Amino acid sequence: MVLGRALHFVFKVGDRARTAKFYRDVLGMTVLRHEEFEEGCKASCNGPYDGNWSKTMVGFGPEDNHFVSELTYNYGVGDYRLGNDFLGITIQSSEAVTNAKKQGWALTEDKDEVFVTEDPGGYKFFLVNKERPKTDPVQKVTLAVSDLQRSIDYWSDLLGMKVYEKNDGKKRALLGYADDQCKLELQDIGCPVDHGTAYGRIAFSCPSEQLPAIETQMKRENQKILTPLVSLHTPGKATVEVVILADPAVAADKSAEWFAKHRKQKPSA
Repeated sequence: MVLGRALHFVFKVGDRARTAKFYRDVLGMTVLRHEEFEEGCKASCNGPYDGNWSKTMVGFGPEDNHFVSELTYNYGVGDYRLGNDFLGITIQSSEAVTNAKKQGWALTEDKDEVFVTEDPGGYKFFLVNKERPKTDPVQKVTLAVSDLQRSIDYWSDLLGMKVYEKNDGKKRALLGYADDQCKLELQDIGCPVDHGTAYGRIAFSCPSEQLPAIETQMKRENQKILTPLVSLHTPGKATVEVVILADPAVAADKSAEWFAKHRKQKPSA
């Protein structure tokens, strides 16, 4: 049994200052930590780039018990092409709705008491117009898949998630590791998933001793492993062990093909 917890979602951002302002002044998050790097991450945290980059962790509370956002900035890259993979993050916060209205941020009503807005990079957020709970207000992350049942089997059978809801009519499913955590919502979009060059990804934690067994199981089941088990060293922090997997109903990163098609070199500082 995997003892997992939803950790964060990785966003690639082209305007670091304006994006941080949105998360802070509109959503109401705080900056938890900021790190600068001189070369690409061994686990491709910053994508297919090998130059200077930074990551800023922002959230409503400590990373130990809140789902947060990782804002990844590659020096020299001003924007990214969004794909159809990321469909939104749902946050319960009337304060965020009020902030957006006061600051003239584009806001549309999706349904009763749920408003939709976007950050400067075009990433979508669903704001539930209710008082922010004392626990984590981030309710769910919605990602696109091309085969809902295949993804459900992957996340539940292989990675131990509980299926909280399944709506075949709307082709949606809600999964998670615990009732009080941010959930993962999967939506079948009926076509291949394209990550664009933004290529965000979601991170989960589990006890480090479980990682070798998870990697072995994925190999045995012929599942795709994007990055084999690797140790990431960050000055001033404990070493983190990571293995990066790929949902079989989600297409692989196509950023290299995109750069080649447009006859562009992958930017670096």
